[in-house]
Amino acid sequence: MNIRMVGIDHDKASVEYREQFALTKSSSVQAMEKIKEIEGIEGCVIVSTCNRTEIWVSYHDKLSVDLKKYFCELRKLNYSDYESFLTERESLVAVKHLFNLSCGVKSKVFGEDQIITQVKDALALARDNYCTDHVLEVLFRMAITAAKKVKTNVRLSNANHSVVEEAISYLQREGIELKNKVCMVIGNGEMGKLSATTLKNKNADVTVTVRQYKSGVVEIPKGCKRINYGERMDYINNCDIVISATVSPNCTVKYEELKQIKLEKPLLLLDLAVPRDIDPKVKGLPFVTLYDIDDFKVDISDENINEDLKRVGEILHAQIEEFVEWYECKDVIPLVKQIADLAAKDIGNRVWGVSRKLEMEEECRESLEKNIAEASKKVVDKLIFGLRDNINIDTWRECIEGMNKIYTNND
Repeated sequence: MNIRMVGIDHDKASVEYREQFALTKSSSVQAMEKIKEIEGIEGCVIVSTCNRTEIWVSYHDKLSVDLKKYFCELRKLNYSDYESFLTERESLVAVKHLFNLSCGVKSKVFGEDQIITQVKDALALARDNYCTDHVLEVLFRMAITAAKKVKTNVRLSNANHSVVEEAISYLQREGIELKNKVCMVIGNGEMGKLSATTLKNKNADVTVTVRQYKSGVVEIPKGCKRINYGERMDYINNCDIVISATVSPNCTVKYEELKQIKLEKPLLLLDLAVPRDIDPKVKGLPFVTLYDIDDFKVDISDENINEDLKRVGEILHAQIEEFVEWYECKDVIPLVKQIADLAAKDIGNRVWGVSRKLEMEEECRESLEKNIAEASKKVVDKLIFGLRDNINIDTWRECIEGMNKIYTNND
């Protein structure tokens, strides 16, 4: 299989190394677009979470670049300094890795649910920016489908839904009572909202920071209070616990700023961001205890979890075999592309039969026509490959041949 991935994750690298490779959505798009320009590469998807960053590519014949070195070049890092932290997988080994990754058994928090959404979002981002191809599209879709099947059929013992819940569980195991604790959550994104909601469900007194320019628009979890982000350091002396979970490249709690505050009681800081939000040096300040994302992990030596893994393996084996079977039949992909092109042309003809009557500048008309054609192809691709997820390969082939005849016979 001409499929390869290179990445860095919590198995080999601590957060201080992983954060060097962390990518935002915009930087992921830029990276994928650059990778797509490499000769021979047909598709690219990037998965970037707090515990891993992975570049996935499919290619025509052979790769003209060393992906591990190129990954470091993208991040402007010295390859020799990071080589030992990077992992490269290809062909069936890579496929098995993605299927296991998607259902949470490779997560730092064993069995967590967030990874399914993260893998799904990674595929959507690549698709929306025209960076994926049919092979990666099907691979990721089938891995997501397999993960959902695992979640439906296997209750992973002791598994939490997210790193946030594991962090809160960790505090409780350490004897820290959350009821009525004054907590501040810095960040109102997905992780921030989940943190605030989890704390509120434990009957904590929760305040969420909101950027001032968004304060009139952004919703915060029910029952929580809000302050402007700029007021966080003024409020911190009131807090027992502070969780920071943003996607900002800058520190939200800086050593020099916290050092100036005369803390009157113990302060527990939880940094759940990658790159890290809280300056690690604050750990040395009086009254301060700091945890980062690497401090939270579930022990999978439990017998029940090992039994769960066997059941997961059985489900994934069948799903992986199905992908291998599909891959061996991917010769029909050019036919799918032909159907998408013909459908786009058909839709264009029908739309422009009406739109030609409208007053519109030619340049705008051409731009609109191009956008409609691209959107039509994406819809047809989604329908065809969505159909593939629900029927066997032989039936799928017959459907494709039937759809092709509809257009070729009309021509």
